Amino acid sequence: MVFLASCARPTPIPIYVTPTPAGPTAVPTVVTEATATSTVTPAAASPTPSPLPPTPADGTVYGPVIPPGYTLPPTTTPRPTDTPAPGTATITPTPSITPIPPPGLDPARIGVQIHPRITREDWEQMMHWASELKVGWIKVQFAWDEMEPDGAGIQSEYWRQLELYMQDALSRKFQVMISITKAPDWARPTTEENGPPSNPQALVDFINHILGKFGPAIHAIEIWNEPNLKREWTGAPMNGREYMRYFDAAYRAITTWSQQNSHPITVVTAGLAPTGNSEWSVDDRIFLQQMYQAGLANYQGVAVGIHPYAWGNAPSERCCNNVEGRSWDDDPHFFFLDTIEAYRQIMLQYGDADAQLWTTEFGWATYDGFGVEPPQPFFAYVNEQLQAQYTIEALDIIQNSGNYDYMGPMMLWNLNFATLPDTVARREEQAGYSMLRPDFSRRPVYAALHAALNR
Repeated sequence: MVFLASCARPTPIPIYVTPTPAGPTAVPTVVTEATATSTVTPAAASPTPSPLPPTPADGTVYGPVIPPGYTLPPTTTPRPTDTPAPGTATITPTPSITPIPPPGLDPARIGVQIHPRITREDWEQMMHWASELKVGWIKVQFAWDEMEPDGAGIQSEYWRQLELYMQDALSRKFQVMISITKAPDWARPTTEENGPPSNPQALVDFINHILGKFGPAIHAIEIWNEPNLKREWTGAPMNGREYMRYFDAAYRAITTWSQQNSHPITVVTAGLAPTGNSEWSVDDRIFLQQMYQAGLANYQGVAVGIHPYAWGNAPSERCCNNVEGRSWDDDPHFFFLDTIEAYRQIMLQYGDADAQLWTTEFGWATYDGFGVEPPQPFFAYVNEQLQAQYTIEALDIIQNSGNYDYMGPMMLWNLNFATLPDTVARREEQAGYSMLRPDFSRRPVYAALHAALNR
């Protein structure tokens, strides 16, 4: 995830966006492991796109959240020089709430993301709690660099661990979404940050390896994570057209395997980070337009991924609050429904009304009860009670208001990241979104979701 700038107003920074190629780039041949002939219909020619916002003659672009006077920091927060020792954080749980669950939440459209770099015992505990919640989906990120670190087809011990975990998820009858990301160094032009492989064919080969081992357990595949951030897309031009080269290759491999094995898999575009233009990022709205200009609407059965984070704002709030003394409340990128509706308008603009938006990450972060300073100011705007309340309100708005029939499953970020070693002591941002505390006790958001789905 990326976290946007607060409201400090120093000297403005010029922001540059990598120029979009003039036309589509040829995609390498897709080689699948199955022997049957592919029946995937090639994508039709892209419709005439609407132009992107003009770029000033000097190349400087100030995105909607980076007007003159704003400074956008790097997307990862610098950690303190002296990292607190493990176990020093005192956990003071927030008193349990008595949730008032809304009527009619459909658990089949709700999921949780689980970090899989855990012991078998801890995985079984996560599966037990996910089953107890009665969510229909679990999401797991497949970090390619950890699964094939030494070369194509050379599978690590972690790969074999994931095989056991995915088999377990299948036996428990979960729908499983995986997110493929982080190419290994041997496949990339640089070892800086994370990014895609030099050749989309390497991604195809990896997907074929995954499907050959995990295919029956997988029901949806998200192609990459937040490629509009430099830290996730270093080594290739950071724009929607370039991303679509990789998406096209992955889509063909997945749909070919799916048809040959009579096992439907939904292909989901990468959830984009809601952010503006900077040297570290491309505005997600512009990036999505670029994807459509490269022909996204012509792919059949594709879901559009979205990460509608709201920072410290309630799910029903609209831009802009401008609360005195607070930041993160003065731009549409900071609001849950504003981001969802902005994406939908782009989809309609490019004639993609039948596609669904799948929320591959969402949630509210708080360090309430962790005993250390939060890594971002907006973490202090939400306590454990509000985290629970906002999560249920968001699900209720999407499922029951009657205004968002185009929304597909929603994956709550996350179940267990705060339980990973040292994540709280190091003040990792991802820990604030966790439904569990570092001692594995369940936060009020867990109780609220359980009550809503077990009526």
